[in-house]
Amino acid sequence: QSSGINAEYGGALQVFEMGQKDLVCSKKYEKKDEIKCCTFGATALQDRHLATGNFKGKMETWDLEKGDMPVYSVKAHSEIINCIDGVGGLGIGLGAPEIVTGSRDGTVKVWDVRQENDPVAMMQPKESEAKRDCWAVAFGNTYTEAERVVAAGYDNGDIKLFDLRSMSVRWETNIKNGVCGLQFDRKDILMNKLVATTLEGKFHTFDVRVEYPICGYPSVVEKAHKSTIWGVRHLPQNRDVYMTLGGNGSLCLWKYNYPKERTKQDGDGVEYGIAGTVEQIQNVILGTQPLSGFDWSPDKEGLCVCSGFDQTVRVCIVTRLKSL
Repeated sequence: QSSGINAEYGGALQVFEMGQKDLVCSKKYEKKDEIKCCTFGATALQDRHLATGNFKGKMETWDLEKGDMPVYSVKAHSEIINCIDGVGGLGIGLGAPEIVTGSRDGTVKVWDVRQENDPVAMMQPKESEAKRDCWAVAFGNTYTEAERVVAAGYDNGDIKLFDLRSMSVRWETNIKNGVCGLQFDRKDILMNKLVATTLEGKFHTFDVRVEYPICGYPSVVEKAHKSTIWGVRHLPQNRDVYMTLGGNGSLCLWKYNYPKERTKQDGDGVEYGIAGTVEQIQNVILGTQPLSGFDWSPDKEGLCVCSGFDQTVRVCIVTRLKSL
């Protein structure tokens, strides 16, 4: 499945199937408004409803078997929806199926498609705070029916972790560069790791298991290249392996190595975390244009799909992953 901007019509949804040698476009739906982002994260396996965010601030879900009209539609934001994520669908994560959207209007909103028009939660800057462009959102910590967090990344380098149970900011930091992508290593476990990618080729891997009252969560920083890193996706079969998407048309495969001791205690007996190390396993240049979309197959280890600014969809295979 692909989504995006169509030069003639505005937006488009396309469904591809793998043929003997090539990808075959089996369905195509033209839309009035350009589509910026999408996720299957909140849909049931049998429904396969795709949630999208568009340039006009609408969040919609689509049945790809009959995608002429949305199953659900709401004017979610006053400006473009930059990012979207889902949880509670596809058998991943406990609790209700929900969708989170982040927008240029500075707000982050959580939606339950069973509830019309109004979000179930909204995070917005205080009146005294400047409005920042939200570029990335990610669900995590959904290991019980009650627990759930949303990580949000902004154009000024802010990362905020919102606790949806207590409706509070659980943790925040600034990584001094616009945050283009966020992902927890797993959505459906007690928070473990969070990766944030940025504009100038760096990405930060946070160990979010233990928060130190003084310094927060420990992290390790790596520089992949000099271009923007548009996103990150963890391998479903091994949460310590992840792929980053480069503005130089590259895919970079990384592995996180835990330290011998993940935690220690300071002089007062307060526990704090220790960051591990990150090593690059492989990298490849697939084209001259940035790669902006990527996903792993949950069923076949190493099978993946990516898309880029050159409007090309590529299916790739990464081998020898079991040896990592």
